Amino acid sequence: MSVCKSLKGYTRKHERLADLFSLLAVALLFGTLYIVLAYHTPIAGWLKRDAIIHVPIAVALLLLDIFLMYLLLNIGSARFSEEDESCFHTFKGRRSGSGSIGIMFSNWLHHMEQVGKKHR
Repeated sequence: MSVCKSLKGYTRKHERLADLFSLLAVALLFGTLYIVLAYHTPIAGWLKRDAIIHVPIAVALLLLDIFLMYLLLNIGSARFSEEDESCFHTFKGRRSGSGSIGIMFSNWLHHMEQVGKKHR
């Protein structure tokens, strides 16, 4: 059994836990925005003090924050439906890359429509 299938099964059985992970992702997003906006002057001063060391640290923290949000959202949305479908067919065209922003937006829109159907 793959990690994806076991995670889907677990979050189906414990929907409140899946909702908690989604809530944590949203709280992390707004918490990050609040911290950056509320403390932008000290953060900018810290970055200017020693840019060679502090800028890579800030970028690494930002990437970690984005990774954690993505991870929490994936865990929170892993409980789609009772149908036996593959874990990787929720986002049309995700594996076939195209450089077109229009195609990426269209695929994202299709994904959001499918998620909306599965949660009704």
